[in-house]
Amino acid sequence: MAESKSLRVAYGEALAELGAKNDKVVVMDADLAHATMTSVFQAKFPNRHFNFGIAEANMVCGAAGWATEGYVPFVSTFALFGAGRAYEQIRNSVAYDNLNVKFGLSHSGLCVGEDGGSHQAIEDIALMRVVPNMTVLVPCDPIEMKKAVFAAAEINGPVYIRVARPVCDCITEEDTPFVVGKANIMREDGNDVALVATGLMVPEALKAADLLAKEGIKATVVNVHTIKPFDAETIAAVAAKCGAVVTAEEHSVIGGLYAATCEALMGKVNVKMDRVGVEDKFGQSGTPAALFKEYGLTAENIANKAKALLK
Repeated sequence: MAESKSLRVAYGEALAELGAKNDKVVVMDADLAHATMTSVFQAKFPNRHFNFGIAEANMVCGAAGWATEGYVPFVSTFALFGAGRAYEQIRNSVAYDNLNVKFGLSHSGLCVGEDGGSHQAIEDIALMRVVPNMTVLVPCDPIEMKKAVFAAAEINGPVYIRVARPVCDCITEEDTPFVVGKANIMREDGNDVALVATGLMVPEALKAADLLAKEGIKATVVNVHTIKPFDAETIAAVAAKCGAVVTAEEHSVIGGLYAATCEALMGKVNVKMDRVGVEDKFGQSGTPAALFKEYGLTAENIANKAKALLK
């Protein structure tokens, strides 16, 4: 099995590897290179790494300029500051003209932990998903993170990559397909319930399937690594087969995976649904494990939601 590592480390390493293969790749950061791990790229290519300081809006506009000259800029900072503070520049300076800028924004979701609610981006997927021309990728492990970085570089247009902070085990393999816009079925034990998850909730969904199996409930687990474009075809097929769906995301239940799933199924599949995610509230300070338990982002809660649908 591949080495466990933080997804931000996997992101930095992937950038450096990509940079060695493509000299048009440039990286911008907002005084956080040692936190976002773009420092790995910086160490190898110091003349292609640019620190804009705490000026995220300027950084995005600078990246737009690089893109117009044929470069492939990767912009990095914390997700809250990038997707939030620089939203207007992402929308108008990059996406409006469909410029080839990539946003690898780290410290997303509740897993930021002790940094607290002011730094926990729980709405970033919704913000990026609603922007026209934007592709939204949410890798679940270090292997997928590398694949997401390389896939983003092949897309001619803006891409948002959600980069988590914690150390993660590898639950996919090097030969596991990663096709933008195509969900992966991670486990297909039966047709009682479908567990549709993204990012850090994919391993929790797999654990939930194990818990359900002990009670004779057979679950299909789907990894939605691409929120936009959304794989409505696979999700509709799984929902039709199972008749019950639980979505799981480390993000607000508003505007993210749950919303995309509902939109895909509406008027097409008659299915029972529930969700696991951050309800309409902010985060708070605590260890990631404590926060996941407090907000119900656990295998146990996913399993309980599934069982409730089957009653």
